[in-house]
Amino acid sequence: MKKKIVITGGTGRFGTYLKNLNTKYTLYFPSKRDLNILNEKSIYKYLKKTKANFLIHLAGLSRPMKIHEKNIKQSINLNIIGTANITKICSEMNIKLIYFSTHYVYPGKKGNYAETDPLLPVNNYAWSKLGGESSVHLYENSLILRVCMTQKPFVHKKAFADVKTSFIYHDEVAQIIFKLLNKKGIINIGGKPKYVYDFAKKDNPIIKKIFLTKHLKFGMPINSSMNIDKLKKILKRSK
Repeated sequence: MKKKIVITGGTGRFGTYLKNLNTKYTLYFPSKRDLNILNEKSIYKYLKKTKANFLIHLAGLSRPMKIHEKNIKQSINLNIIGTANITKICSEMNIKLIYFSTHYVYPGKKGNYAETDPLLPVNNYAWSKLGGESSVHLYENSLILRVCMTQKPFVHKKAFADVKTSFIYHDEVAQIIFKLLNKKGIINIGGKPKYVYDFAKKDNPIIKKIFLTKHLKFGMPINSSMNIDKLKKILKRSK
């Protein structure tokens, strides 16, 4: 019998890639009406009905980034309380939880951050995702993925030439995720560290180069690139 995976937030950009994959699992993509992360009864009812073995938690508030400064109530509700609710129910039902966090939880100054490095978010979005991590950490049967991904093709007409990151496209992450379901702890997911401009230029040769000054003032880390050695070892063993 196929194992079942419930994917919250599956109607979003990344979820569309997961829907188009052929996997050995049965995937469920509940709408907000089917599974409301702010309602524990709703979560329990849906997971009991589907008899889920795994839950990939994508649901939450991300863009626009400014919303996390302007409306902290919404940020707290969706990214912290909602994740805590998911964690509580998964714990009660012994469902493996995979939580999508962000590379922005790292300080963003020196780059090459490993999973064990100290954390210091530089904006409210990252704080809200770290708040979600805090509840997931309490549940042993869980996996936290600190992901640095973006849409393909690169959606912006300009890219920073002085901001380094570990961008990887959504479709590449979608190919990786199912190889990590049985892992626990924390795993960084991203690509080779590059300046954003250099990454974007691969697919858009005419993209314009811009520069960011006073990075931390604007909540933009100057170098949030990650060390992905742990991920590489896992993927190498899975071949």
